[in-house]
Amino acid sequence: METPGEDELLEMMMERSFTDLDEKARDRPPKKTIPRTKLCRGLNNRYCVLDVKEVYAPREEKHLTITAHQDREETELCILKDDWVGMQVKPGDVIHLEGNAELPNTWTVDKDSGYIILFPDHLISGTSIANGIRCLRRSVLSEKFKVCEKGSRQMLIGTMLHDVFQKATTCGFGEEVLQNLALQTVYGPKYLKEMYQLNLNQADIFQEIEEYLPSFQRWTHDYMTPVSQTNRTLGISAGSVTDRRAVQVSEFLDIEENVWSPRFGLKGKIDVTAKVKIHQKSKSVKTMPLELKTGKESNSIEHRSQVILYTLLSQERREDPEAGLLLYLKTGNMYTVPANRLDKRELLKIRNELSFYLTNVVHKSDNGTKEIKLASLPSLIADKQACRFCSQLRNCALYSRSVEQQSGSFYIPNDMLPVIESETAHLKAPHLQYFSLWYLMCSLETISKDSKMGRKNIWMLSSEEREEDGQCVGNLNCIGSVQSISDGQYLHCFQRRAGDIPATNLMTGDRVVVSGEEKKFLALSTGYIKEVNRNNITCILDRSLAKIPQGTVFRLDHEEGGGGMESHLGNLSKLMVNSPASEKLRDLIIDFKKPGFIQHLSSVLPPDAKDTVANILKGLNKPQKQAMKRVLLSTDYTLIVGMPGTGKTTTICTLVS
Repeated sequence: METPGEDELLEMMMERSFTDLDEKARDRPPKKTIPRTKLCRGLNNRYCVLDVKEVYAPREEKHLTITAHQDREETELCILKDDWVGMQVKPGDVIHLEGNAELPNTWTVDKDSGYIILFPDHLISGTSIANGIRCLRRSVLSEKFKVCEKGSRQMLIGTMLHDVFQKATTCGFGEEVLQNLALQTVYGPKYLKEMYQLNLNQADIFQEIEEYLPSFQRWTHDYMTPVSQTNRTLGISAGSVTDRRAVQVSEFLDIEENVWSPRFGLKGKIDVTAKVKIHQKSKSVKTMPLELKTGKESNSIEHRSQVILYTLLSQERREDPEAGLLLYLKTGNMYTVPANRLDKRELLKIRNELSFYLTNVVHKSDNGTKEIKLASLPSLIADKQACRFCSQLRNCALYSRSVEQQSGSFYIPNDMLPVIESETAHLKAPHLQYFSLWYLMCSLETISKDSKMGRKNIWMLSSEEREEDGQCVGNLNCIGSVQSISDGQYLHCFQRRAGDIPATNLMTGDRVVVSGEEKKFLALSTGYIKEVNRNNITCILDRSLAKIPQGTVFRLDHEEGGGGMESHLGNLSKLMVNSPASEKLRDLIIDFKKPGFIQHLSSVLPPDAKDTVANILKGLNKPQKQAMKRVLLSTDYTLIVGMPGTGKTTTICTLVS
């Protein structure tokens, strides 16, 4: 028998060591991993789920073993009862609990008490949750393909009307004032790009907006308290109100108030925050969210749900308003929307479902290969009429054909099969495979970025802890007056309360979130740094902080953002559109059709351009000139490849010339 050589022995030893490791790993019980987030008790308590057990006697319950300690030494029990039992939760998930522990270390969440928030650090907008009432799948896709939501004439008019109303809260609701605000909005530069994209005429838009203005005044007549200095400045005479209602708006406190709620896993911008007098047996004053709607007066479940969610957001800044207001600008009619426990519970359950699907985007194949695959989305609804007008129809059909139908286990209603087929009939098998592959790649990159903790540090860590990483500067005062640079841009200067600005990674151009050191002032404004020096930091923010109480101590956190995959997924979706432009791109990018080139430069450049071109090419070396020529002859695309420092950027700049 031949003796193995030295190389062969080394290879056998290595092979054996890897095999031994595998065998040991198989014998060892699976370790429960604690996610990279700060676990704690308190207002923003964070628990990690260690075990999930379903109990069926005496009635169905779900028992979660949870811990608020990174070392897992102390555990508690969370019992889900009634309609919370169906919640999708698994070991390793992070939860937030609202309520009281009735027994020591035991939480109970049922139909009458407590809430459980799944992945609370994933802040979801109230609009997405309200849209998920009728179709959860659409809400998930809208979060993934944000750039695919097309603008429309009606949406733009709605945005402009919001703008006019919100400015009137400080300028007044007099007829002349409203006319001037409408003129400034329509003929100003702010919405010029959107109007151009939609091929809209300014005069037509102004005429449509003008039709709403009498309703604005009707609303102030019916719903605003006449006897206050505030209303006199708004141009409403004391004797103009004849029909007094049960609810009267006495003061406008804020517009487009940005609120992040790590307690409930929500985020949103409240159209108007108003002080409201409620005339019941005893008069009371509450601060309520006022939601503006420009479409048909439906008082629909989606509209009411948004208002209820804004009452939850409001609790981050002030006491529970217990209700919100819904105003239809077309008619001037306003509804009071009570925020009862049942409605809040149902909406938070939808929020949890959304969070589950937005977080569990991939899974390991159960066929033994451990291959990472895309997970299914929420099921399709069987409503062809609703689907026909859905902004996510193409992406819905694409995901169904390229991902879900490949697994063979996903149920599709019979009525929806022809809809999916017609939306994707122009695509070949390689196109669907390409969509599936790159959706997976984008998802994995998002997961990788999110695992680095990102935005959640802003509310889970103190400014002192964040300063150690150079990602924050805390203990700041806002000095001097706030300067308005343009619509939606305000210059602020911040100074350290004691000493100089500490060493920081923050630099000019970085995006920042401005918060108060008090938890209730989280994410007051966002913007970017204009200048950092030893004494102060100057920022341009999207909201003025002039109305924030004097003496508020601020912190600036680096805006680490989310996955940032929206534009990539949007481009992936547009690549699959049934259009000549997208078809050409699919031919080149997916089907590898060779790019075409023109034979002679004379057919591209006019004869009298010869001297100009020669002058532009001065200073380029031979490979750069060859690359230039190749690009000029290209009918499809040219890739310019080169090591760093070989002159690619110079070549591109010269090409522009």
